[in-house]
Amino acid sequence: MTRRGLGLGRVGAVVLVAGGLTTIGALLWQRTGRLIPEPPLLTGVLLLVLGGLLLGVAWPVRSYLRGRRPRLDPLRAARALVLAQAGALTGALLTGWYAGQLAVVLGGLDLLVYHDRAWRLGLLAVVSVLLIGAGLWAQSWCRFDPPSGGVGPSSEEPPVD
Repeated sequence: MTRRGLGLGRVGAVVLVAGGLTTIGALLWQRTGRLIPEPPLLTGVLLLVLGGLLLGVAWPVRSYLRGRRPRLDPLRAARALVLAQAGALTGALLTGWYAGQLAVVLGGLDLLVYHDRAWRLGLLAVVSVLLIGAGLWAQSWCRFDPPSGGVGPSSEEPPVD
């Protein structure tokens, strides 16, 4: 990752690649005479819970950076950042997965069974986008500006002899 972290460009690229591959795979699946499986709605609930957990893990880092928390383990802050980025990438993959299936299902709406699946896939794609947002938002809470003196010990620490 860059110093600025995971950005919308990379997340968008993951969505497009995952969506394209899923669309191709779903079309091949459909050519064998099978229907796109019905997605479980429990997945949407679990993705919302995951997004809440991402924000909950990053909240102490945010509090520390705003001066509301006296101490913070640096390893905990690093783990919060990595978890936030992983959540955003997971949301991007799932957005592409559900959007790719939705594209195929929308092309076959003449089948009545696809009507319900289209709504479910659309809902899951939106919830996956919310997971991307939660991950990127949690990542922004873990960002801090380096000291004005650059890299190295701060002016508050005494020099080491």
